Parts: sequence; structure tokens; C-alpha cells
Amino acid sequence: MLMRTAVRKLLAFPNPVNEYAARSVAAMVVLLCLATLELRTPWLLWLLALGFLARVASGPRFSPFGLLATRVIAPRLGPARLVPGPPKRFAQTIGATLSVVALVASYLDAPTVSWVLVGMITVAAFLESVFGFCLGCAIFGRLQAVGLIPASVCEACNDIRLRSRVATGGLSVRGDG
Repeated sequence: MLMRTAVRKLLAFPNPVNEYAARSVAAMVVLLCLATLELRTPWLLWLLALGFLARVASGPRFSPFGLLATRVIAPRLGPARLVPGPPKRFAQTIGATLSVVALVASYLDAPTVSWVLVGMITVAAFLESVFGFCLGCAIFGRLQAVGLIPASVCEACNDIRLRSRVATGGLSVRGDG
């Protein structure tokens, strides 16, 4: 039981998330994607996929991009702007899925599939980093609105009154109300 609790803590995703850190990670993902598309080498696909998998597993804890964003970049951008964590984890999961499929496709001699998927990741990460529009978060919201993701997964996402309190840092969004 103690081991299970320790593993759960180790693999916990932060909630709430500093939007400045999320946007900084997205900017680094854009740069990695552009390098991957330019050089067209599978080892960069490995870096992309492993980075997403690390962030899905525990947010910034095991991700070099996540650590750089949370410890160096975001603190220099001003006070944290907190947003709910579950949609960000969902977005990272989409990135992980696309990047792993791109990696597998490269080894199955389907490079066009790989590069199209990396292009899709690039567009989504660009929207997040430059405009603050998280495509994965928008998909999460639509899935929650139609009932495919229960409201209990992200109370602040479901209740507009909680969203404004999260943005000002007045609420710790943990899914438990």
C-alpha cells in the first residue's frame, strides 16, 4: 500500500498547471519538431516521443523541457497563471500518441506518415506557444461537454465559476472539489 502511494505520487500530474510553463514547453516542442522535419532522422523522433511520454507520466518531473520551463523560463515571465491540469495532460497524451505513431511509422518505412504527424504536432504546439490556444484542451472540453469525459475529472473545466478562480490562483484544482 505504501509503495502504491509512493508510485502514485511519483507519477502524479500537476493540477493546476502554470500556463506560462505549458506554453514554454510547447515552444520547445515546436523547435524540436522543426529540427525533426528538417533533418528527417528517427533519433529526433525518439526524443520527441520520450519527452511526451515523460510529461504524460508526471508532468515536468522527468521531462527536460518540463524542468527547464517550470524552473527557469516560466518564473521569469511573471506570476504564475494557473489553468486546470487534466486538459493539459490530455493534450500531452495526444502528443505522445502522435509522436509514438510517427516513430513506429518511420521504422515501418512510412516516412510520409511520420512527417505528417510531426507536422500536426508542430501546428498544435505552435498554437499553444504563440497564441495560448491548447488544441488538446479544446478537444478535452468538447469531450467533457458531450459526456465522454466525466465532469469529475476536471471540476474547474466543467464549472465556469471555478475557471476564473483557478486563473487567479484562488483554487487548488485537484478534482476533489
